[in-house]
Amino acid sequence: MKPPLTRRSFLTRSATLAAAAVALPEFTLAPSAKAATRLPVVGTGAHTYECVHDWLLPPDGMVWGETHGLAQDAEGSIYVAHTVNRASMRPETVVVYDASGNFKRTFGAEFRGGAHGLDLRREGGTEFLYHCDTNRCMVVKTTLAGEVVWSHGYPREDPAYAARPIPFVPTNVAFAPNGDFFVGDGYGSHRVLKFSASGTFLGEIGQPAPAVPAGQPATTELPAVAFREPHGLWVDTRGAEPVLVVGDRRNNRVQTFTLDGKLLRTITDPTRLRLPCHFDTRGDWMVCADLDSQVCILDRDHTVVAQLGDGQARNGRVGSRRNQARSQFTPGQFITPHDAIFLANGDILVAEYLPIGRITLLRRTA
Repeated sequence: MKPPLTRRSFLTRSATLAAAAVALPEFTLAPSAKAATRLPVVGTGAHTYECVHDWLLPPDGMVWGETHGLAQDAEGSIYVAHTVNRASMRPETVVVYDASGNFKRTFGAEFRGGAHGLDLRREGGTEFLYHCDTNRCMVVKTTLAGEVVWSHGYPREDPAYAARPIPFVPTNVAFAPNGDFFVGDGYGSHRVLKFSASGTFLGEIGQPAPAVPAGQPATTELPAVAFREPHGLWVDTRGAEPVLVVGDRRNNRVQTFTLDGKLLRTITDPTRLRLPCHFDTRGDWMVCADLDSQVCILDRDHTVVAQLGDGQARNGRVGSRRNQARSQFTPGQFITPHDAIFLANGDILVAEYLPIGRITLLRRTA
């Protein structure tokens, strides 16, 4: 499904960011234990990783669509959400692997074409997956086996959506320690909705940016909180108090809020934090998939301390290499990272928004 604000228009408007790149990122090569080739090494110091492209491959008969979401459960199983390529003989959108990358099972044919955000939460000793379906425009909670627990479509309980029909295309979910959760309407009406653990609507965080008339550029003078594509959300518990982190992608920024919705900070860094998609945390560090060619590591102050696999200089305009064949991709560099998570062992797994999908393992060397 193409949401009202298409990715194509989004990528076109975002293309000016590519001009910030002035040099190709450096990387070295390391011998691979699994293959005769040598693996690119990205990052420096404590954030140094071997880059293993296509570490996870789809099972026989399946062709990756756009690989959008990632999660790992307490037992180490890895979940990949993808849209399913038109050439695929299998329809399932969620593919499950063990911690070593061996295929286990699939489910989720009903999300074909719309599998997007994939987030996992433990509730009362049981883990559940939250799927954002951009095709059917709903959030779906399932067991780890894919059994539907509940689904939530158009949020009529929110007065903004009840007043008149407006788009609702959820992209990701974030979880508060008390059980509340937040839904980013990233491809719909650019709102962030808050719900209780039982699913009761509690209000909105922030507000959408004013509409821009067709053919006119977006104004740079916005209210302090004015979302243009709140694509990724994460409740960051690394500090003294948990904060909601929002990747306001088309505004090229990250914003942080109290869980009651008070704006704390607006973080802009055009050359190092370009198009933030989604987040994950482990220990002192936050990982951010940046649609403009890189994966970032942020410290507790949400400052970028490492840029991994930065392919901006070679990629040019954002998304312009999406339709290339795998043989044309540049080893050690990303094209359009859409999600990244820390695995239990400290490695990083990256899913890219590509028509033929790609899952890359960043294996720690430091």
